Amino acid sequence: MKLAKRVEQVTPSLTLAIDAKAKALKASGVDICSFSAGEPDFPTPDHILAAAKQALDDGKTRYGPAAGEPRLREAIAQKLQKDNGLCFGAENIIVTNGGKHSLFDLMLAIIDAGDEVIIPSPFWVSYPEMVKLAGGIPVIVPTDEKSQFKITPAQLQQAITPKTKLFIINSPSNPTGMVYTPAELEALAAIVVANDLLVVSDEIYEKLIYDGAQHVSIGALGPEIYERTLVSSGFAKAYSMTGWRVGWLAGPVEIIRAATLIQGHSTSNVCTFAQWGAIAALEGSQDCVESMRVAFAERRQSMFDLINAIPGLSCAKPDGAFYLLPSIAQTGMTSLEFCDALLEEQKVALIPGIAFGADDFIRLSYATDMDTIKRGMERLDKFVRSRSGSIGASRIQ
Repeated sequence: MKLAKRVEQVTPSLTLAIDAKAKALKASGVDICSFSAGEPDFPTPDHILAAAKQALDDGKTRYGPAAGEPRLREAIAQKLQKDNGLCFGAENIIVTNGGKHSLFDLMLAIIDAGDEVIIPSPFWVSYPEMVKLAGGIPVIVPTDEKSQFKITPAQLQQAITPKTKLFIINSPSNPTGMVYTPAELEALAAIVVANDLLVVSDEIYEKLIYDGAQHVSIGALGPEIYERTLVSSGFAKAYSMTGWRVGWLAGPVEIIRAATLIQGHSTSNVCTFAQWGAIAALEGSQDCVESMRVAFAERRQSMFDLINAIPGLSCAKPDGAFYLLPSIAQTGMTSLEFCDALLEEQKVALIPGIAFGADDFIRLSYATDMDTIKRGMERLDKFVRSRSGSIGASRIQ
């Protein structure tokens, strides 16, 4: 059977594959310390569950508008106005099957064959694959620890060609956890405006920031950049609603209408009663978000300290999200070799950096409990020392 060429271009998600393998091992009784998936370990807050249950009791189980429940679209618009300084109305919003689907709708709506999309690396694994599926060309711009894994205005300008259509920015970032400062965003916005590009800002981790870092939406920096900005987000990370599959895209009305047209012929509406849970998430108390953020901050500090105590590993301190991206360059191993051997020998699941375009690194999620973090880091320390004993003795106590 001959498959479509678009499928042959796409690389399977290593994050999903490794997480599935770790879960299968754990289900079979193996003691796995998994830091692979970007999924909060907290339960969905009670008031969100209650709203969804009430929606079921109220019969909200029918087809709904392809663009989303009007009340949810309005709630998202109000959140963007209040929290982000973005003057979007309900007509500027489409509710999607998770944040991932909002980006996929966007790619199909604006990317023609041969259009180029600029993606800084390390990048979230699905960005380049979505561009390919839409017929576009991902243009990867490498960043490094010296720049805190952030693309510079000079790099952005150099990557632009007459075929460039879109620039993707992710702050706070998966996999690096880095957050762009207002000044950095202003400089990038100037390049986007001067070259008449579109920019999509993936802000799924905006509520998970630490040490006084400030989240700013690039579209809030002026009327010209606002007109060229789309915002992708959802409820999975901040509200621990990963399985609910409710996300959204905000942007110019013409693009939102196009995305709605695509969604109407692909998935139709997002699960109706799940949308009422999302409404409760936005309109209810945000104390649950802060409680999770505080717990993540404690875990982040612990994992950061433990990793940097392992000879042969080094790690920059992230400002947001729930990931660390240590360098394994001193081990002499590729990231896939490192992660495969670590899972086999020490039963620790990580994501190889090659999945994010950064083969000298590995990604760890600290969206797990402190006991697992401590046990996992002890195993990681033992593994690294067994592979590179000359680097030095263990400093984990």
